[in-house]
Amino acid sequence: MADKVPRSVWRNPVHFLAFGLGSGTVDKAPGTFGTLAAIPIYLLMQHWTDLNYLIMLIVTFIVGIYLCDKTSKDLGVHDHSGIVWDEFVGFWITMWMAPEGWLYIIVGFVLFRVFDILKPWPISWLDKKVEGGFGIMIDDVLAGVFALLALQGLIHLGI
Repeated sequence: MADKVPRSVWRNPVHFLAFGLGSGTVDKAPGTFGTLAAIPIYLLMQHWTDLNYLIMLIVTFIVGIYLCDKTSKDLGVHDHSGIVWDEFVGFWITMWMAPEGWLYIIVGFVLFRVFDILKPWPISWLDKKVEGGFGIMIDDVLAGVFALLALQGLIHLGI
């Protein structure tokens, strides 16, 4: 990994959360591992009402702005590759209103990773132009929205 993993990830609760409960500390593909780590938490939330799930998304987005901003500033690295809280929230956005079942989780995972990695416009623009914790979060939030729309489209087509 290009960015060295700081020891503070294991001592500072803000860094631990920003690093996706430690999932962002892997050497290769921390974003993918961060998204994988979001799945067990999603399994606990998938039965929530749409409104409660939406409230959770708003809260985790707002909390994520703080977590990512604070951790980024503490480390002196804008958007350290190990900061994966944004992947958690992006995946959870993808899965909002998805039917239960592993097929949807796998398809949602793949769709989110594709949008997060390829960063089609305007995701790429936001990634380059918006700074701070909001900047770290917003490109993954939009990737999650794109993946949500794609997943819902596939569901309506009958997957």
